[in-house]
Parts: sequence; structure tokens; C-alpha cells
Amino acid sequence: MSAIAEIARKVQNREISAESSVQQALDRIAATRDSNAYLSVLADFALETARNLDRRLAAGENLGPLAGVPIAVKDNIVVAAGKTTCASHILENFESPYNATVIERLLAAGAVPVGKTNLDEFAMGSTSETSAFGAPVNPVHPDRIPGGSSGGSAVAVANGTVAVSLGSDTGGSIRQPATCCDIVGMKPTYGRVSRYGLVAYASSLDQIGPFATTVADAALLLNTIAGYDPRDNTSSNRPAEDFTARLEGGLKGKTIGIPREAFGEGLDAGVEASVRAALAACEREGAKIVEISLPTLKHAVAAYYAIATAEASANLSRYDGVRYTTRSKEAKTLYEVYAQSRSQGFGAEVKKRILLGTYVLSSGFYDAYYMQAQKVRRVITEDFEKAFAQCDVVATPTMPTVPPKIGDVFKDPMAIYLQDIYTVAVNLAGLPALSLPASTAGGLPVGLQLIGRPFGEVELFQVSAGAERVSGRGTRG
Repeated sequence: MSAIAEIARKVQNREISAESSVQQALDRIAATRDSNAYLSVLADFALETARNLDRRLAAGENLGPLAGVPIAVKDNIVVAAGKTTCASHILENFESPYNATVIERLLAAGAVPVGKTNLDEFAMGSTSETSAFGAPVNPVHPDRIPGGSSGGSAVAVANGTVAVSLGSDTGGSIRQPATCCDIVGMKPTYGRVSRYGLVAYASSLDQIGPFATTVADAALLLNTIAGYDPRDNTSSNRPAEDFTARLEGGLKGKTIGIPREAFGEGLDAGVEASVRAALAACEREGAKIVEISLPTLKHAVAAYYAIATAEASANLSRYDGVRYTTRSKEAKTLYEVYAQSRSQGFGAEVKKRILLGTYVLSSGFYDAYYMQAQKVRRVITEDFEKAFAQCDVVATPTMPTVPPKIGDVFKDPMAIYLQDIYTVAVNLAGLPALSLPASTAGGLPVGLQLIGRPFGEVELFQVSAGAERVSGRGTRG
């Protein structure tokens, strides 16, 4: 049984109270506060929510499948009980008047949000070091980055404060932190989970997904948050599925495609060896390994950053110092309100991406950059369609290197973007993908990324669960 299913079972059977389950999580958060995983702790709200669950249970009511399960939430997903800062000074005092759809669904299932987690500012980064409130600390290797942008959500699970958490993934922001913190992270198909209440970075790429220590827990959490939402016009109206249905199905008869383009220049030799060893273990358990081609994979980073920054430029124009954002105290004219509030409120990485996006969308460059990137996006999607004619899932490393040391990626302006080389194509094509521990290289964690067909999460979880059982999870080399 998964960890969160066991918590819910104990609460339902009144072996433990929901309040005690939540209090234990709050105690663990307090004991690990130096990790900086949380930007805010929702203690009063969480305890009152848990007590209400206990009262309902005492009255004979059946609670949901996540009864009493504490959960951490990335601080770009709005929760009415507290602040949503996006790890930015420009939103440091913002309190949402409503809950995101995923929060509504978690509460309906009996889960209890206990805190809002740290991230790269406005989810723009691969290390969590661009947070205006300091980076979270990787509990596995404190001298290494925790990954980004959902670093706090990954750290919250890896250091044991909660069994599961929510992040968002625009170009790898769930899968990369999962790799760095040696846990499971899953990005669903675009449209599978409502974005209502997710603060937008790049609207055609963003997707909310789960972190967990096991594939089973990630699948169970996705069961709760997935589904059509009329408030999100990009939400799919496909019928709900049980993502845990085939977790025990095994690898026999499954075909895993290995793109030759993912195992070339730029890939660390130790990472490649760990990933190939994990795939060889899958093959011994009955999976068929075939070589495939994704010829446009090398263009994915360039296309991604043209599209993502363009959408960020448009989305972040609402933060102007006039409405709900922090306003410059020195500004005297309307222009100064706009210019100084944004200059003082946004960090360097966010300002850089806004400027890049504005340039991409500007007259004379729109066709050359943005429209060309959209054409590349279409071809990348077609490449994946051809690949899935030959295999059930596609496998790549999650990252081209082991987790870098803190500060290292900023020494090379391109290094931070090249960490995304294996993950951004998935977002461009709108596919589901999962990262799980593959083993290690030089004692540092290595992630195996498995990519599924559009809305192929059930099969993706099946293969991932099989790979999890045979890949040597937890070994150290």
C-alpha cells in the first residue's frame, strides 16, 4: 500500500486522528526549517481543517481517499488560507481570495495543505536559487542544488516533512528537482490537470503535478487532482481514469524507445551509464528496448525559450504596482509606479526573461522568432508521434549531468538553460513524463525520465512502477 493510502486508511479506521497526522507534519516542518523548503506554514488552517475531518468521521461520515494526508503546495498555486508570493518581492504580501481547483479537489478528498513551498521566482529557473527569499537546501546533498523551479516541493518530500507535494512544470520544473532530491516527480499531459489558480508563467506549457517518494503515491495523488474544469479553457474533458489501475502490470511486453539524440554530446558519462544500467534492468524483466530518433530534440531548448519568454512577457505585464502587487514607495508619477515597482519587485532572472520575451514579440522579430519557434514545436510533436508508433514509452536521462554545485550554473549563462535539454521537448509537445531515481553517478543522484503518449498516464505509471522495482533505487555508486 502506498504511504498516503496508509495514512488515509489509519485515519478512516480511527487508528490515528487527522489532527495528529497534521501535527506530526507541522512538527517535522519546524524541525527542518533550516532547509528553507517552506515560504509559509499554514498551521492554524491545517489544524482546524484536520479537526473538522475528525468531527465528520466521529459523526459517521466517510471521508475521501486522502483523509488526513498532509500535503505541501508550491507557492505559485493559490490557497485562500495564506499568502501566494511566487518567491518574489512583487507579490510578497499577496493573499488570494480563492483556492485553486487542485486545492479544492485535495480538500474534498480529505487532504490537508500544511504549507507553501519555495521556488525559483515566478517558476523561472532550474535551481531554485532565483527565489527572492533564499534557496531551499537539498537534503540529500546540501552542497548541490535542489533543482528548480519546484525545489521547495521536492525538498519537502525528500526531507520527510510530507509524503507528497504539488509542483508545477513548464519545462522540467517537477522532473529536475525530483532528480536532484532523489524522489519521484511527474508532469501530466497538458490539460489533464486544471491550471485555474496556478500563477501563469507560460500558459501553453504550464502544468501542475505531483512529487512523491514512490510511483504509487504520485499516481494516487494525480487521481485526486486530475479532471475537467470549466474554469480552465485549456482543461481536457476526457473521462477520469484510475492512474493506479495497472501499477502491478509489470514490464513484460512493453517497448521502451531510446532516442539516439539523447545519448550524445553534452551527456555526462556517469549519468549515461546509470540510465543505461536502469534500462538494462528493465530489459531483463521483459521490456523490449529499441532505438528511435527524435531529430528535432536539439532545437527544443531554443524553441522553448522563445515561446516561454514571450508568454511570460505577456503574463507578467499584470504586475504593475497598481493592483495587488507591491508598489514602489519612491514613485511619484504613473510611469514611475510601473517602472520602479517592476524594477524593484522582480529579480534579475525574471527581468531577463521578460526582456527576452518582449524582444521576441516585438515588431520585426515576431515572425523570425516566435512564429518560427511554434513551427519547430509542431515538428517536435510530430517526431514524438512517429516515435510512439515504435514504442510504448520514450526514455531519456532527466538531466545531462548530476546535480551541479550551488552557484555553478550561473558561471555560464547557457549552463542553466542546457539543464533543460531533455525536459522542455515534453512540454512543447504537451506529453506526460515522469522522473524516478535511476541509481547514482559518483554518489550523486541520477534520474530516469519516462515519457508517455498524450493522455497515456496509466501506461506511463505502469512502466514507471516496473522500472522503479528493478532499477536499483536507493543504491549508491
